[in-house]
Amino acid sequence: MFNFRSAINISDLSGGVVAITGAGSGMGRELALLCARRGANLALCDINESSVSETGMAARQLGRDVMTRRVDVADPEQMCAFAEATFTHFGGVDVVVNNAGVGLVGGFLDTSRKDWDWLVSINLMGVVHGCDAFLPAMINSGRGGQVVNVSSAAGLLANPQLSAYSATKFAVLGLSEALRIELRPYGIGVTAICPGVINTAIATASPIRGAGDGDARRQRLTAAYKRRGYTPERAARNILRAIGRNRAVAPIAAEAHLMYVLSRVAPPLARWIAARMAEIAK
Repeated sequence: MFNFRSAINISDLSGGVVAITGAGSGMGRELALLCARRGANLALCDINESSVSETGMAARQLGRDVMTRRVDVADPEQMCAFAEATFTHFGGVDVVVNNAGVGLVGGFLDTSRKDWDWLVSINLMGVVHGCDAFLPAMINSGRGGQVVNVSSAAGLLANPQLSAYSATKFAVLGLSEALRIELRPYGIGVTAICPGVINTAIATASPIRGAGDGDARRQRLTAAYKRRGYTPERAARNILRAIGRNRAVAPIAAEAHLMYVLSRVAPPLARWIAARMAEIAK
């Protein structure tokens, strides 16, 4: 079994075990396949059983040992069962990627309590459940590892048309920063991934709240993501690079890097840019 935390070159993950939530599509699927191509065995879950099974099948064709499960990350018991199955099957885990998440477009006044409950249960508590399910055994094993929590560029710079979504992603970033300090004595690194505009299904799947023509708003949003053209495959490569470097915060895509820098050195300018970007979703 390789010692992931001592590895600098992540081009060879042979003998390692990577667990990924939300692995049925998008960045989760591409990260799973990239890890498989680099030699890792995989524990994969998604709320869509057929999608995660397809990802698992593709990884097995690369010669990897793969376990797949249908899991709702909002349910702590399901996440604990997934973690237990992972440790039973593989004997340990080296990297846990809390990737599962959902989006919602709308300002605060257009977002219902039900919307808030849904977003928080998956985007924030899903990460909490993943950490809670895997970390005790990772610590007890003494072999170190890496926890990767997917936040967002919207967790670096608030967007008024992503009010609730931004709130959950800011929370994931804060949790990750705190965990990074807490877990350092155990040799476990923590990386917060902050993707920008990645061309996944989130633009077409996210509910849209508020006034206006919803179909027209979705078309503009989807077109913007396609025009940006940043693929989940490219995002997966950069995520894996950030894991290998044990980055604390890893913006993915140029706009995310810009938000990260501006939010720290020029907050007024950052807020002006956020307001302009929000116009796309109106």
